[in-house]
Formats: sequence, C-alpha cells, structure tokens
Amino acid sequence: MFRAFRPLIFQLDAERAHWLTVHALARAPWAAGWTGEVVDDPVTVMGLRFRNRVGLAAGMDKDGIALKGWHGLGFGFAEIGTVTPRAQPGNPKPRVFRDVGNEAIINRLGFNNGGVDACVQRVAAHRAAGMLVGINIGRNKDTRAEQAVDDYRYGFEAAYPVADYITINISSPNTPGLRDLQAEAALDTLLAALAETRARLADAQSVYRPMLLKLAPDLDDAGIRSAADIALMHGIDGFIATNTTIARPPGLSSGVAGEAGGLSGPPLATQARHVLRTLRAACGPEVPLIGVGGIDGPQAARARIADGADLIQLYTGLVYHGPGLVARLARALQES
Repeated sequence: MFRAFRPLIFQLDAERAHWLTVHALARAPWAAGWTGEVVDDPVTVMGLRFRNRVGLAAGMDKDGIALKGWHGLGFGFAEIGTVTPRAQPGNPKPRVFRDVGNEAIINRLGFNNGGVDACVQRVAAHRAAGMLVGINIGRNKDTRAEQAVDDYRYGFEAAYPVADYITINISSPNTPGLRDLQAEAALDTLLAALAETRARLADAQSVYRPMLLKLAPDLDDAGIRSAADIALMHGIDGFIATNTTIARPPGLSSGVAGEAGGLSGPPLATQARHVLRTLRAACGPEVPLIGVGGIDGPQAARARIADGADLIQLYTGLVYHGPGLVARLARALQES
C-alpha cells in the first residue's frame, strides 16, 4: 500500500507530509492494517518489558499525538518529543528537506512542540494499553545557558508520572548552544541535578523511571568516553546513539547538502554505528544502549544489534519505506 501512495506523499512539502501522516495516524484505529503483522518478541531492558525491540525515535511525534497509531503499527515502544517546558514554534520554514536518492533527510525544526505539560496530559489520556512510552526532554531556545538545568528539571518532573523512561536530549544541532551541554563540566552539573531530582521523585511517587542520555554522532572518541563516564557516575540507565549529524558525507544531493540542520538516514549510519560501538566498549556489556540512525532494513537492524544495541529506533527509514518496515525489522531481530 505504501509504495502506491509514496509518490503522492513525496509531492508534498516534507514537513507537511510529516504533519499529515502523524495526524492521520492519530485518527486511524485501523493503523495495524498497514503492516499486516505485529511481532510479539518480548525483551526486558531497564526493567521494562518491550513488546519487541523496534521503537519509534523521538522527532516523529513530538507531542504524542498518535500514540495508539504507533502501537497499532507494531512498534515495541515509542519515544515522543523533544518537548520543552514552554511551547515554542521552532525555526523558520522551510526546515525539512528530503534527499530522495540517498533516502536521507536534513531538518532544522528546532524543538517545535506544544510544551511538556500538554504532552503529559495527552500521554496520560491516550496511550494504548501495554504501550511503553519514553518522553524526550530539552530546553527552550530562549532559555539562557546558565538556566538550562532548570528547563531540564522542569521537563523531568513533568514527565515523571507518566513516562516509562525519560531521555535527556543534549545533542540536537538545531538549538543554539544545546550541544555545549555535552562538555564535561556542563554535563556533570546537569546530570547531578537530574539525579537528585529523580531520587526525590522516586521516593515521593514510589516508582523508579529510567533516565537515558542521547548523544551526538559528532563527538570524538574521547568525548564519547568522557560523557559515558560522567553519566554513569550520576546513575544514568542507558544511552541512545545517536542524534542527527552536522557532517555532510560525500554523495549527498547538491540541492540538499548545503542546508543547515541535522542529517538523518543511511548517510548517518557509519557515524552512528561507531558511536554505538565506542559506547559499548566504554560501558561494558550491561548498560542498555539504543541504536538509531540510518536503520533502513533487516540487515541494518541486525548489524546495530551486533554493534551492541539492546533496542533500535526508526524515523527516517519509516519515511522512505513506510509502516511495513516495523514488522520486517522486528521479525528479522526475532529470527536472528
């Protein structure tokens, strides 16, 4: 079905097509019929039981609009966001660009979202039974650097009652200064504050929420190891490797390569895999890792698990290959 409709979808502006897809899924109880298959391949990671190892990556559904739709498409879990303390419109349009020949996307959306409080209300009211939901949090664009910790603390406290896990996004290239939080001193300050916040919330609410850190693919090996050491010292439960890249590998479409923003899709895969392998070596075998970036088929999914991932996530692959990709990848990992 998707192959028949893709040419029509791709005639639309990339961001408009994205918006229409998410809102259609939000109103489509028949979404499971798009895949024809929901793979039950349960795995326990971070103390959570995932229906299968294939998850929706943050960025596809920033506000948690289509939670039941993602569940119907067969995802084992969905990560929504990035959400910020206050609603914000994001960067000026146009801000999403397809490189169809490379099945890649460049985006500079800039955390456009309706705010964490509205997102939390939606998750509480509309999540599907049995659906694991992660909430990815960030800071507002106009928040001063010295107040960034306050934004993350606010988002963490708001998400805590409803999220199955919470991801700390300090790696998007589309919010000025955000990646500076990956530097040693800033990361130490941020994660110390969030560790204290979680301890307080866990005591008050009698529930422990895993906390993950999402890293950029553009860190060098020393930066990856340093971030891992600091995060583990503060009780981080796992890592997501990786966000989008500011690099522009050879072979990108000339009409797209010059656009500012984060690159996703297969051209990101080599960098994302390297970060994942470096994290696994730095963290040892027990720390949960989620692999994301350029996973577009069964071979890529199996390779990411071989690199050390416990779970994987999709975004750009879903854009180019449609909802049937979810079951194909889940089945491939079940059989591997």
